[in-house]
Amino acid sequence: MALTLHGTVSDNTVALDRKTATPLIINGDMQIAQRGTSATALGNGDTGYHTVDRFQFREDGSPTYEFTMSQSTDTPTGEGFSQSLKLDCTTADTSLASADALSIRHTVEAQNLQMLKYGTSSAEVLTLSFWVKTNKTGTYTLWVYSDDGARNISKTYTVSSANTWEKKVINIDADTGGTINNDNGIGLILGWYLGAGTAFTSGTLNTSWNTLVTADRVSSSQVNLADSTSNDFYITGVQLEIGEFDANSIPPFQFEDRGTSLARCQRYFYNPLQGATSAYGVFGQVVCLSSTTARGILYSPSVMRTLPTIVTSGDLELAGDSFTIGITDIITTTRTGTQAMEFTYTVSSGLSSGEGAIVRRRNDASATFQLDAEL
Repeated sequence: MALTLHGTVSDNTVALDRKTATPLIINGDMQIAQRGTSATALGNGDTGYHTVDRFQFREDGSPTYEFTMSQSTDTPTGEGFSQSLKLDCTTADTSLASADALSIRHTVEAQNLQMLKYGTSSAEVLTLSFWVKTNKTGTYTLWVYSDDGARNISKTYTVSSANTWEKKVINIDADTGGTINNDNGIGLILGWYLGAGTAFTSGTLNTSWNTLVTADRVSSSQVNLADSTSNDFYITGVQLEIGEFDANSIPPFQFEDRGTSLARCQRYFYNPLQGATSAYGVFGQVVCLSSTTARGILYSPSVMRTLPTIVTSGDLELAGDSFTIGITDIITTTRTGTQAMEFTYTVSSGLSSGEGAIVRRRNDASATFQLDAEL
């Protein structure tokens, strides 16, 4: 009979199983980066998703620092990872103002966390594990936020050796007093703080589940990764397991094939021009309704979390047999769903009613058309 164990054990020779068939953390090995592999000058209010899918650059306040965020090939040796997420300080802020903070965040959808049974006596303990490398040794804070109950818990970890990959394993208490709704909203936010002002650090660190108090969120010993342009921070191998584990007992990282990982990321963000290097990259087709409007359908490869927002930049055009005309506006119709999406494209004039056309970049290799359903 096979031995099945959950929880912390003292030796590493036992067999373990998981309570989830697929990883709770999507893209924890940082292999998918639909938006691109590098984004520069992040700061000055520039909060959002920029490179590696599902991992967000988060800024609070009005700091003066700037960072480059990138997908890196620097990874822990012999662990099977090929990519990591890197933050590199390019403009220093040696004294963060009270309301200033910097973090990396990953958000887990609520309906994927119902097995945690929060709000009941059977609520589950979680264990978060990840690999980290930085030149900045010292104390860091992991913040976990349950959105539906506005409750949070913080844990610290220590980077002991500069410029050395270290594996961190952190236990997160069960929340018997909270709740996670069974919907497509925010379930849990995991936040790796890399610097914070006194508005976040002046209280007593909240190491058990409680209502949100900003001053209790981050350790007063938290390092400031923004204090020198020599600082950088790498992270990969992020996994979230149900149960209480230590470094010996935690199950191995669940690697997913690239196609599966990409499809899971595309629930939240879809870039139909990913990989298109042409200045005339194609992403759709339409039928012209008049001299100024055309309508078409775009299918997402995954059912998106919610009706997506269109995010565009640069020049796009409609190209048919008798015309090539720049697009002036894109409208989502009321018939749009979370996988089949209907769009109306507007131009100044010159379309031929009843004629088919393609939607593409307009001699602009950097032009984008993206669908955003992020949490």
